[in-house]
Amino acid sequence: MHRTHTCGELRDGHIGRRVTLAGWVNRRREHGGLVFVDLRDRYGLTQVVFDRGVSETAFDDAGRLGNEWVVAVDGVVQARIEGQANDDMPTGQVEVVADTLRILNPADTIPFEVARELNIDEVNRLKWRYLDLRRERMRRNIELRHRVAARIRDYLNERDFLDVETPILTRATPEGARDFLVPSRVHPGRFYALPQSPQQLKQILMVAGVDRYYQIARCFRDEDLRADRQLEFTQLDLEMSFVDEEDVIGLTEDLLLEIVREEAPQLSVQATPFPRMTYADAMARYGTDKPDLRFGLPLIDISDSVAESGFRVFSATVADGGRVKLIAVPAAFTRREIDDLEAFAKANGAAGLAWIAFDVGEDGNAVAPRGPIAKFLGETEVTAIRAAAGVDDLLSAHGAATLLIVAAGPTVANECLGRLRTRLGADLELIDPSVMAFCWIVDPPIVEWNEDEARWDAVHHPFTAPRAEDVDRLDDAPGTVRARAYDIVANGYEIGGGSIRMHRAELQARVFALLGIDEVQAEAEFGHLLEAFRFGAPPHGGIAWGFDRLVMLLAGESTIREVIPFPKTLTAIDLLTDAPSQVPAASLAELGIAVVEQPKTPDDSTSPSPKISQATPHAAGDTAEANASNLGQGVLP
Repeated sequence: MHRTHTCGELRDGHIGRRVTLAGWVNRRREHGGLVFVDLRDRYGLTQVVFDRGVSETAFDDAGRLGNEWVVAVDGVVQARIEGQANDDMPTGQVEVVADTLRILNPADTIPFEVARELNIDEVNRLKWRYLDLRRERMRRNIELRHRVAARIRDYLNERDFLDVETPILTRATPEGARDFLVPSRVHPGRFYALPQSPQQLKQILMVAGVDRYYQIARCFRDEDLRADRQLEFTQLDLEMSFVDEEDVIGLTEDLLLEIVREEAPQLSVQATPFPRMTYADAMARYGTDKPDLRFGLPLIDISDSVAESGFRVFSATVADGGRVKLIAVPAAFTRREIDDLEAFAKANGAAGLAWIAFDVGEDGNAVAPRGPIAKFLGETEVTAIRAAAGVDDLLSAHGAATLLIVAAGPTVANECLGRLRTRLGADLELIDPSVMAFCWIVDPPIVEWNEDEARWDAVHHPFTAPRAEDVDRLDDAPGTVRARAYDIVANGYEIGGGSIRMHRAELQARVFALLGIDEVQAEAEFGHLLEAFRFGAPPHGGIAWGFDRLVMLLAGESTIREVIPFPKTLTAIDLLTDAPSQVPAASLAELGIAVVEQPKTPDDSTSPSPKISQATPHAAGDTAEANASNLGQGVLP
């Protein structure tokens, strides 16, 4: 027997008991005639003492142990000497006096230290991921991931959901991201695709009468990576029959509250029930459909106040149908800081960044506004802007206020200031990391106009039902039709997206037609789903959570790579296995595949990975469900 107890198990009640422990040498130190070894396994640390007077052989062997050697020890548990207990360790009141040491496997010198939490280069961490996973931080993250998944399963199982697996090898369809294609040896020239999500299959399960389905599913998208996106990822996928939006929202909200309460008690939920805002309101107020509500700094529209302004940049923008919007910041900035913020605004689409600063004089009264544009604004304009921005309240509370202003088309004004708001929240340390601020974003448009391709594209996916009261506008004013969709957002991340689906074939056909999908293409790509609808499909709806993102937030991490056991780098490389790799020519020949070398262009990088996009993703574009079948946008590789 390699062990009778784990290294995190022994307490005062075990004193006098003979035990066997096994694990890794976390640290070794010598003190006089004693060798102390902190022995580590997944469960914790135990101090083991080797005394020459107890066993000279074990003592000598202990003297040559190195970090991360795998050993087993036999000995007796005793209380630590008075004054030498370690209250920071659960096992810190006891130690094991060893009389036998078995070296199960020595270890080479490790490339980085495991015993302490050091700032280690990520390349090294991912190359030797098995060592990285031994670290306390990573162990906690992986255990948290397990507990959250187990709690989800328990919760849904108790509510009559069935855990149903769906295929990994499925059909390639034009969707919101590129498919990963898998060649068929049995059917030369044909390909499977790895699923971007189980979207169509879970709807078919509703037609099959499963009624309540869930799956913690693996999903795959061939797209650029970033901190919260990987080529392969995990989502909680669920679907229910005979429900409306409130049923799905209520279940999701209840489950999330239980997860935070039980698995991340260090976090507090900012508001319950979770606040709801329409997509239009979110974009207007925060410049994004995934706002971080842990701090203020809303976007304020002053277009009406400056429509007749003598400052032509403002009045001309409004006359051309644009908007003039600002963020009122409770701080004063240096000129260098303002220049930096202006460069940020320009990098995010704005032509420039205007600013007005308000200060309090020595007498406690507000002084005249300052800034390059202040002299172009009339007293009436300044008074209106001041009132709209709540400047007096900011001066009273903080002694300073700076208005950062963008004049641009509505989309640029919102998105630029939205990103500036996010940056300022971090730079000014306005964010409380102990808070989870959930909110629902509802009523997004069902389609949006694609200027480049001159067509309508689905915002969520083409199976999302339109609001019943808006259906009559599908043909004449499709951009005004709202979807029965809902996204769950937390701390500036979209962690889930779902909708009530269309379950009648005729309505589905109308939406396909709106997206430019004729009957022939619809039958070729989605005939299996449309046929299922004709055999009695119940009303149904569901949601998909970005499981990795949720665990990332619960763990207090800033990237999902910290909660995925074996992630890829941002350049889409698995450093542990050196994937992707070349395949022997014989294997390619068996599949009837030839590798065609792509012509080099002046912009080609020497890296084998795609360029990383810095753009903020679209409304529902961050969850697998949201990207499932964004018809008309995807191009198969």
